[in-house]
Amino acid sequence: MEGTHTMPETIGPVQAPAVPPTPPVPLQALLAREDLALRQIAGPADPGIVIHGAHTSEMADPSPYLLGGELLLTAGVHIPKAAGPGPAEYFADYVSRIVAGGAAALGFGVAPVHDTVPPALVAACERQGLPLLEVPPPTAFSAVARAVWQLMARARLAELRRVTEAQQSLAAAAARPDPIPSVLRQLAQRLSGRAVLYGPDGTEVAGAGRVPEEGSAEAALAGLADVVRPAPHPAEAPSRPASATDTHGGVHLAVYALGAGEGFVLGVAGRRREAGDHTIASVAAVLLALLTGEHHSGAGAARSSALVRLLLGAPPEEVAPLLGAGRRLVVHARPETQAPDPVAASALGAALGSPLVDLADGIVRVLVPADREPRPQPGWTLGVSAPAEPGEWRAADTQAARALARARATRAPLLRHAARPALADLVPAADAEAHARTLLAPLAGQPALAETLRAWLSLHGSWDRTAVALGVHRNTVRQRVTRCAALLDTDLDDPDVRMELWFALRRG
Repeated sequence: MEGTHTMPETIGPVQAPAVPPTPPVPLQALLAREDLALRQIAGPADPGIVIHGAHTSEMADPSPYLLGGELLLTAGVHIPKAAGPGPAEYFADYVSRIVAGGAAALGFGVAPVHDTVPPALVAACERQGLPLLEVPPPTAFSAVARAVWQLMARARLAELRRVTEAQQSLAAAAARPDPIPSVLRQLAQRLSGRAVLYGPDGTEVAGAGRVPEEGSAEAALAGLADVVRPAPHPAEAPSRPASATDTHGGVHLAVYALGAGEGFVLGVAGRRREAGDHTIASVAAVLLALLTGEHHSGAGAARSSALVRLLLGAPPEEVAPLLGAGRRLVVHARPETQAPDPVAASALGAALGSPLVDLADGIVRVLVPADREPRPQPGWTLGVSAPAEPGEWRAADTQAARALARARATRAPLLRHAARPALADLVPAADAEAHARTLLAPLAGQPALAETLRAWLSLHGSWDRTAVALGVHRNTVRQRVTRCAALLDTDLDDPDVRMELWFALRRG
């Protein structure tokens, strides 16, 4: 995000050197390369030490050419001959300059200039805490540099994969029936810390994970959120940054303002801060902004205008252009567990790529552009209509409802209305409808019987699946189907009868 407000860490009076924006490589990973045969002979053996590149220099003071975080390689050409195995002062000054330049480690090549690593250099690195590696004669400096870049490329690929997987899991979480807690849980898991959503008044709306240093770090995170939260009267206060970071007791803190002026803030806290953490948290912030914000845009105004016109009696064909050109799909969706709420319905619409969402009687209906292919959503069962023009949306709504019923009965995550040509298309529509009215006349005025018969036939005579699809008891299904057989005076076990009735029910 733009406008990041960062409070830099410092080492004594000197600010920590900046490092290039590349994934670091653990020094231990380089030492583990058997083909290089490197050996650490001084300095701390901390597994947390990382390097950001390799640089070769034979200058007595290479610090002006260091960016910070490098493995500095030298064959000792710069060492004055008069120094011999000492004096200690030369090596102490040399190591001090390297440390001041921000180098992460020093690699000393044995041969052809020196037969061994000077003991005074070993002692200086040990005193000043600089890891010192012995580079054996068969190993070229270029091989060491190549190995570093290979490890960095692998780290970059792993980081990209991590970010991509996190983005996918966050998007899936946003489409669940409980989107805000799901997104926060997924974010806390991906960052190995705690994720908190603060409301406009600063109170915690929801949270997931555990913050290290309970209490003090949690309070510091809540305080940092005030840095990015919009002022109550923006005209009277300076603009706030979109995000901010800080460190409290070794815990990394970051906050992100959600939306434009709504006041919600995302806060994250963790013991470590990886290269891709900011990207992952930014994706979560965008999703949470969609879930918490009321977006007043040109598209929103057009939707409002369309609603007003419909309420005033305008036909769908006239209103449809306000919603965008093209045909639409109607999607009916129902959660697998608890009843959906408006936030869950909006999140599902966002996952399907449409803001046109309706929630009623435990069913979410979404009007989706026909060129956006709906995909199964975790925690939801979906039924999808055939593409339809505005004048056909009512029929498409019925198609989606039937597809959802079949999906629930067959326990499929998504089913589409079958819109391929059939034998029914060979009969003129007027003749087919007249035949259907005559055949189904005994069921006229009893829509429950007709709908039960339709569902029962579509599910190949399964009592249990029909009961699930209609939300009634299986005995009710048996009674209704038996009543249909009596009224129609026909044998419903006859496949020819079933085919004719199915044809009529589809046309009726």
